[in-house]
This record gives sequence, structure tokens and C-alpha cells, in this order.
Amino acid sequence: MAGTQHQNPKSDIQIAQEAKKRPIMDLAREKLGIAPENLEPYGHYKAKVSMGYIKSLQSKPNGKLILVSAISPTPAGEGKTTTTVGLTDALNHIGKKAMLCLREPSLGPCFGVKGGAAGGGYAQVVPMEDINLHFTGDFHAIGTAHNLLSALLDNHIYWGNALGIDGRRVAWRRAIDMNDRSLRHIVSSLGGVANGFPREDGFDITVASEVMAIFCLAKDLEDLKKRLGNIIVGYTRDRKPVRAADLKAHGPMTVLLKDALSPNLVQTLEGTPAFIHGGPFANIAHGCNSVLATTTALKLTDYVVTEAGFGADLGGEKFLDIKCRKTGLAPDAVVLVATIRALKMHGGVKKEDLKSENLKALEAGMANLQRHVENVQKFGLVPVVSINRFSADTEAEIALVKSACARLGVEAVMADHWAEGGKGAADVARAAVKAVDSGKSKLKLLYPDEMPLLEKIRTIAREIYRAKDIAADKSVRDQLAQFEAMGFGKVPVCIAKTQYSFSTNPDSKGAPSDHVVTVREVRLSAGAEFVVAVCGDIMTMPGLPKVPAADHIDVGADGRIVGLF
Repeated sequence: MAGTQHQNPKSDIQIAQEAKKRPIMDLAREKLGIAPENLEPYGHYKAKVSMGYIKSLQSKPNGKLILVSAISPTPAGEGKTTTTVGLTDALNHIGKKAMLCLREPSLGPCFGVKGGAAGGGYAQVVPMEDINLHFTGDFHAIGTAHNLLSALLDNHIYWGNALGIDGRRVAWRRAIDMNDRSLRHIVSSLGGVANGFPREDGFDITVASEVMAIFCLAKDLEDLKKRLGNIIVGYTRDRKPVRAADLKAHGPMTVLLKDALSPNLVQTLEGTPAFIHGGPFANIAHGCNSVLATTTALKLTDYVVTEAGFGADLGGEKFLDIKCRKTGLAPDAVVLVATIRALKMHGGVKKEDLKSENLKALEAGMANLQRHVENVQKFGLVPVVSINRFSADTEAEIALVKSACARLGVEAVMADHWAEGGKGAADVARAAVKAVDSGKSKLKLLYPDEMPLLEKIRTIAREIYRAKDIAADKSVRDQLAQFEAMGFGKVPVCIAKTQYSFSTNPDSKGAPSDHVVTVREVRLSAGAEFVVAVCGDIMTMPGLPKVPAADHIDVGADGRIVGLF
């Protein structure tokens, strides 16, 4: 996206590699007041904040929380992460004390089609290559903890199966942080008696793992261990659940995650502190960075900017109905990111025609932005619209978007942080501060805990996706009834759905209404304490495109990486 935004010949990676970074220990002390003994450095520019120090902050007051979300994604790009970075730099630029919280990128999309998640242009977090690749090893720890549980489960069955686990009712798959469609459905334990009992199995991408969800919702090490112990790995023949704690797996899993649980501190190109920690996908998981990172940041600065994955109907809804419900967090304002290019795509324009002015298509595409604005307001929150500027945007198009937003009662502000860094988003920062200072945001969750699970899914489908209804066959309804009978009726639901549309059809752009959302299957995440409803054709293990991003990524003899965005 960023490479086409302006006529800047430099790629994101070139800009990042030329950045003059501050030593992270100095930045932490000067910007956040964190002494070196409370940090675990990972080289010169990355560090983890100690859990003991985080605990010492609990009596401090919280700063203000700004949530960044977006319209429904298109191939034209919206620049949500770029805006999150640019907005935080802009808050500091106008004299506020601010930091940001982002998710860690998954390796699968980095080598696939989506790209990284470190921002772009002159609104990036650095060191960009580290963040987009192995970073501090958190994802490796999460994947290893997940697969340790898989190994202990199969080992228990191999050595006599004292817990009576029914091999047909094993509910725990394996995980890998890579897009690999060939691993979606496999048969494991082939090769004879010595290798165990053959059964159907499969892999999810690590960011879809329940361990990732637990990691991002855990309040501390003890909460992490308890939640890991509550994971249901399978059922006995008489349908009794078997948990990770029954396999004594939660202790060693927590050992693997102990260091990873501490939030990662890095910086933007402008030296703004940033926590980048955890990273569940927003279309197949709950799409927010860790609770620990967000709650810690709120103790350290006056303003914290965080993002929710994909559009406000997916990551935004889950941030509010899952993360905020579980933690008591509540945004003081919401910034909705859009581009005129993407809005024209929602109005029916093809990608190759986006540089031509098309007011009719833009007006039609505004229906998507309007729907997201209305949804944010349903939660009792005040939205500000940030229009990420592109060189082909015309004055007439900009005027149309601003007047349409004015009719909705929301402020639309042009932003140019991709080219100009923080000062390019100063107007967005002022608008966000104004929305925060108004005090009008009062979070209202979409549904109460007591609502039946099926009705929670229906409520999201009708209220947020504007569906006519949901479709769920008897097996899905019976499964939900079983979850309720097991005592999980009060947990929230996490909808796994395409990010490209309000419907389950990714090609249905704009603001479709009166469609039917088909619930294909439901999964219980007992440790994370939510129920996943898989809708449409969404995959928990993505595949690579015909020409993956990996084709262009390389490293020179000098160790310098090229082609990474």
C-alpha cells in the first residue's frame, strides 16, 4: 500500500534501515521513567519489561485509551497500522505524552500476501525487520507450548490412556506460524505400533491457537497458568471433557511462556515508545494485542493508542465485546481509518481504475464507512474518521467524504503521516484529543453475559453485520447447548468470518444487508473463555497465494535484508 501512496522512491524497509534509533534503555528511562534494572534487553533496540515492575504500577492512574479501527479492508489498502503509529507520533508532536500498543506480525502473512505489521513510510515501528520476522521469539514460544500439549496428549493415549480419552473426540489440533494449506487436515501417527494410534489431525496457524488467545488475555503468570490448565483437549466416550491440567501440561506450558509474557518495548521512527506484544488474527481470533501491554501502557503515559485488526465489525467488535468485557478497559475515543481509494472500491471501482476521479462510486462506497460509524456509535463511543491521503485523491473527492461525514455527525480529517510522520497526522491527533476530552464515550457492550450463545451470535450478525438472520444446523445448535450445559453459557462469542465484507461473501462490498450468516461450526476455547463461531468459508490455516511475498525476500552477503515490503 505505502509504495503507491506518494512518489517517494524509498521502500518501507529502506526508510526503516536508514532510521537513527535510540538505544532502548535510554528511551525507556527518558520517555517512560523505566530504570534499566526493570528491562530485559534483546540487543540494543528491543527490551522486555519485567513482570515485577508491571506489578508495581498497579496503584497508578490510567491514561486515556484511543482505539484505531477501519472500514472493511480492500486490496487498495487502508493503512490502519500506519495510522496507529502516525497518530501516536502526532500526539507527541502536539505536546501530549503518548505511546502505542500493536500486535506482533505473524510469519505466515509476512511470506504470504498481507505483508507485515510495522506500519509504513515515515510512520513505522523499528527495528522493522526484527518485528516482522522472529522479533523476541514470542510466537515461537506460543507455538511450542501449543505443540507440547499436542505431544503430551498423544503420549498419554499411547501409554495406556488412563483418562479414557476417545480418539474420535480429540479437540486439540497442532499449530505452526506459517501459511501451509497442506497441513489443514492430516492423519497423524502412521507407521506402525511404535508411533501411536493413527487419527485425523490438523494444524492451525499459531495466531489462531487458543494458546495465543490465552496469552493475550492473561493478566499475569498465575492467570496464564490457570487458563492453560482449563484448555479442553478432548472428551471421553461418555462426553466428559479432558483438560490440559488433567495431563499436567499447564505447568510446563507456562514455563515455555514465562519470558514471552513480558511486553516487548520498541520505538517508532520518531522515538515514540511502543509495546508490540501478542497477535491473534482478527478474522479467526480476537484480533488485539495483549491485555498486559495495554494495561501497562495506560499506567505509563497520558494517551495510549491501540488498534483492533481488520474492520471495526471484526477486530473492533471483538476488542470491545471480548477484551474490554474481560478487563474493564473502555476506549475514550475511536479513530476509524479509511482511504478514498478503498471507498471507491466499495463503490464498485476496479483496482486499476482507482487513480481516476469517480464521485459516484465514492458516494456509493461511503455506505461502508457509514455502517462502521454507526456500529461504533452503537457501543456508545465517539468516532473520528481519519482519511489516509493518497497522491491521486482530488479536492472534489475529499470534499465529498468530509461533507458525508459531517452529515453523520462525525469529524473527518485528512492525514499524511505516511509521507510526513507525526506532523502529517497532527490534525487527527487534535480531533482525537477533542473527542477524548468531550467525555462522551461511555462503552455499552453489545450483549449481556446471560444471553444464550446462539442469541449472542445472532445479535452480532443482526446488529453489526446487518444480517437478516443466522443459519445453524442441528449439530451446531446441539454443540452450543452442550457448551451451555458445561457451564460456558456466559462467555462471549468470537466470530470467525471474512474480513472483506459485512456478509460471509468476501466479494460483497459496500454495506450489504438482509443476508444470512451461516455458522459452519463452533469451537469452545475454555481457557480463553470464549466460543468461536466459524462462519462461511473462513480458514484457521491460510494458504499461500500463487506468487507469495516470499518470492521477493532475500538477504545479501552483507546480511542486509531486501524485499521485505
